[in-house]
Amino acid sequence: MIQREIDHGICVLTFDRPESGANIFDATTLSDLGQQLDFIEEEDSLEGVVILSAKKSIFIAGADLKTLLHQAQTGEMGAFIAEGQRIFNRLAALKIPTCAVIDGACAGGGYEIALACDWRVASDDPATRIGLPETTLGLIPAWGGCTRLPRLIGAGKAAEVILKGKLYSAQEAKRLGLVDEIVARDQLFDAAKKKLHDGKRPSPSPLPQGKADGGAVGEGKTSAPRASGNLAPARALEVVTKGLSGTVEDALRMELDTIVELGETDATQNLIRNFFLAEKYKRGSSKQTPEKITHAAVIGAGVMGSGIAQWLSSRGVSVILRDVGTEELTRGLANIEKTYADAVKRGIMTEEKAKEGRARIVASSAPIEMRDVQIVIEAASEKLEIKSQIFRDLAQKAPHAAMLATNTSALPISDLATETKTPERVIGLHFFNPVSRMKLVEVVVGTETSDETIGRALGFVRQIAKLPVIVRDSPGFLVNRVLFPYLLEAAQLFENGVNAQEIDEALLEWGMPMGPLRLIDEIGVDITVDIATTLEKAYGRRDRAPKILREMQSAKMLGRKSGGGFYRYEGKSQTANAEIEKWRAAHPVIPSEVEGSRHETLKEAQRDHSTLVAATSVQDDVGFRLMSLMVNEAARCLEENVVASPEDADYGMILGTGFPAWRGGPLRFAENFAIKKLVEEMEKLARTNEKYVPCTLLRKHAQDGTRFYDR
Repeated sequence: MIQREIDHGICVLTFDRPESGANIFDATTLSDLGQQLDFIEEEDSLEGVVILSAKKSIFIAGADLKTLLHQAQTGEMGAFIAEGQRIFNRLAALKIPTCAVIDGACAGGGYEIALACDWRVASDDPATRIGLPETTLGLIPAWGGCTRLPRLIGAGKAAEVILKGKLYSAQEAKRLGLVDEIVARDQLFDAAKKKLHDGKRPSPSPLPQGKADGGAVGEGKTSAPRASGNLAPARALEVVTKGLSGTVEDALRMELDTIVELGETDATQNLIRNFFLAEKYKRGSSKQTPEKITHAAVIGAGVMGSGIAQWLSSRGVSVILRDVGTEELTRGLANIEKTYADAVKRGIMTEEKAKEGRARIVASSAPIEMRDVQIVIEAASEKLEIKSQIFRDLAQKAPHAAMLATNTSALPISDLATETKTPERVIGLHFFNPVSRMKLVEVVVGTETSDETIGRALGFVRQIAKLPVIVRDSPGFLVNRVLFPYLLEAAQLFENGVNAQEIDEALLEWGMPMGPLRLIDEIGVDITVDIATTLEKAYGRRDRAPKILREMQSAKMLGRKSGGGFYRYEGKSQTANAEIEKWRAAHPVIPSEVEGSRHETLKEAQRDHSTLVAATSVQDDVGFRLMSLMVNEAARCLEENVVASPEDADYGMILGTGFPAWRGGPLRFAENFAIKKLVEEMEKLARTNEKYVPCTLLRKHAQDGTRFYDR
């Protein structure tokens, strides 16, 4: 794992993990490092140590997460972390100076070994990214990160780095004090030797909070993190602050105890699993390199069409943007311009890159030759007759396009495919709004979609830096099908007398990024009713839009776009909507309905203790009611082969709806809650509301004591 050579009295340790593109820390690597330290400690002729990597664009990527997840599940994590601390302490205690040479990704344990060195020099290469991302995985830096970094740069800055969990460029890292010097790649070793001539770094001591680092923890930039199911940021902050009041040994002991406690929680294990899922969906399983798509056409310049065109153009694809009228195109181009301007303003891209992206779009309301177009994406109005006509035209006008794709959110792909003579090249590519921020694309496979088309579609989605989940063609696909029973029941609860803010607050406390009624306002009440109508035809009463939504649609209370829905909107402000409260007051609810909408609260012992928030009993009840519907529908999607695996269902919902990552997705949540207990609670609710009848697969798992996942 580690090669050693002596260069004029300097011991050079080169990390080079065999048959791997990255260096990571596992038990073998730690053992190798320990053996190298045995040699260094006994060799009196050495004048310094340099640690570097033989990998291209990677220094050390951190601890082996597969090892950590396994150890978290088996209770062996403590020994592994303690061994890493012991070895890093030996490195820090060497009598000769040490320097880490950072070229490429330096994350987590990779940066912690650099912290155990006296000096750190980094390359100015864009691939050099440095930081401690452990809190994003439900862990804390426990090989000295929470102990040494505050003593190096102060508690405020250290807390900012650790709690955000982001990776910084070399320039940002230098500004924060994470590295001592930045040089060109070919000057790294010389720069390291110069730092060794400075001798051992003076022993770090805690910097006065509020002076050396621009503010004490809890003030200014760094404040206590908002309560969440991911406890890691709050626990890291605790270790950073309390650790400074004692010795290094005391602080390291706190690190160890804290990471072991976190590793035992469902939230942390879910976050680590999600990391692997992200890698799986990024890479895919195909060994073949799909053809790169450079020319595309987008039909429809509305919110979704213009969003897709902007995203493709920003990723190097030239785009023909078509719509029937110049007014629609003008609005679409304005949306594209705004997205590019926002990206430049937020520092996501340079003005030059934005200019190049804009130049790749050609907009036209008249037919344009599509000879070179490799993919056409239809993003017109959600009306089957309109989309069918477009596909009939495309069959004639884009005969050479390898793929004809639709962005429909609920209409059947297979019906559209019958409008062409080549149904095998028709596929669904369902992007989510806003396209520039949502990573998920549902790749919807029709009854005649060919394997070749599926492979091309997956390659294309990854080419444009989105994450694909394959779903079978059925109403609502995955995300809308699972989401809508949850949204519609929230509206029903409101109709039955539960306060809108109470409903939304319950789901915010549960971990959702937005309450369900506010989400309906964002989607649009009219669009919500349209999608519900489509889904009800397929799935019956569980997708019926409640009366309140139809009344709102008739009254033109359509949500944010009309200025009012469940809430009133003025600019960025959101307040209660008095009009809808008047409507509800004029339509009293039958007592039995209210009783059915407020089932007995969950007992304290049944709550999910991985959350910091002690929600009220009403919030517990509302959150459970709505989430159990989402679990039920996700299980049906697996049962009916809409998705091929529980991972597809869970990761699709995390990406597509913001389902809290630390809960692992609807099916993983069901397992963590206990499927048997979940089914029992749903059956109680089903006595007054048939929507809650558990599906066959849930009942089977409950009866057999089995799970969706192996572990």
